[in-house]
Amino acid sequence: MKKVGNFQNKNSKTKVIATGGQFQVELIKFIGENDYDSLIEISESLVEDYGQSSRLTAATINTYFNKIGSFPFIARHHNQIIGYIIGVPLEELKMEPWARLDINFGLKNTIYTYAFVIEKKYKRNGYAKMLKKVFLNYIKKQENIFFVTGHVREGISNNFKGKIKVLDRINNWNKTGIIFEYYRRNLDPDKIYDRR
Repeated sequence: MKKVGNFQNKNSKTKVIATGGQFQVELIKFIGENDYDSLIEISESLVEDYGQSSRLTAATINTYFNKIGSFPFIARHHNQIIGYIIGVPLEELKMEPWARLDINFGLKNTIYTYAFVIEKKYKRNGYAKMLKKVFLNYIKKQENIFFVTGHVREGISNNFKGKIKVLDRINNWNKTGIIFEYYRRNLDPDKIYDRR
């Protein structure tokens, strides 16, 4: 956890990774308290699909956005946060049985997509696609990281480009009554062949 003294900074520290017009994607170096409310509000749209545990809180923001080793990105439109995506090393999810069952668990070669959301009014205009593309390209450049995994509604992974493998189906994800898939994306099939 990145702290300054005994208190959290109020202002976020970011690095702009991609920009186009009034839209930009930033890598979070530190998320400050001034951005908590925006992130919590955006996370509300995840609750319907992923259950109550997907709603961000000050504690989960600090845990996943400010944790060393995580890869949090935000999307801004006209300087307002409109979405985010967070990647965490699979090993950080050691309390989750499904994570421990992944054959790559412990190899430190996999980033799990913990959360990915764009505000509803900004969907279907390419912002989500750009955010995901920036995220994947950034992760691909990390040494010894070969895979990205995540949970998505059944059938969503069919729309993904690249080498995707569905590893498991969960009939009642987080008691939502919805079928989800746990998928693995091979980031560079020419570099490593995924036989699993």
